[in-house]
Amino acid sequence: MEIRNLLNMDANIVLGIVNERLRLECDTIEELSTRYELDQNALREKMESLGYRYDPISNQFK
Repeated sequence: MEIRNLLNMDANIVLGIVNERLRLECDTIEELSTRYELDQNALREKMESLGYRYDPISNQFK
């Protein structure tokens, strides 16, 4: 799967993929955004549309 197309996917699917990548590959949302060339603000907005916010302590969207 091409993660660069992530923001075009259904938000529920994006949530699972992003939290998995944060858990296994990236220590911060900044690292995730840089590694996969994602617009961090667009990602946050997409997750907020589902009621999730990034928690830097647990490094996941909750």
